[in-house]
Amino acid sequence: MKKVYYLKTCSTCIRILKDLDLPSKFILQDIKKEEITVTQLEQMKELSGSYESLFSKRSKLYKEMDLKNQQLEERDYKHYILDHYTFLNRPVIINGNQIFIGNSKKTVEAAKTAIYSK
Repeated sequence: MKKVYYLKTCSTCIRILKDLDLPSKFILQDIKKEEITVTQLEQMKELSGSYESLFSKRSKLYKEMDLKNQQLEERDYKHYILDHYTFLNRPVIINGNQIFIGNSKKTVEAAKTAIYSK
């Protein structure tokens, strides 16, 4: 599977997508318009190793809900990501059996290398 979960209203996501200049075989899913399904999230978790790695601790809701002062477990991370799209650390780029999560330069460069190395 070649897919990107992103937010159309996020300027960082848009900048990264533009920078990656993805081949047409990639499917883009705007997570605000088309919510993440349980199956999709479980596939992401399978590739990443945990729900926590997919969870954004920079989300506005994370701060508003004071989640940093709570003891969150894997099931909590899964619940919050499914409950509200802003909890997904974006973008999530899936290139076959590889997953790239977030917007750090290192992650984006690794994704670009993986996508264009074949």
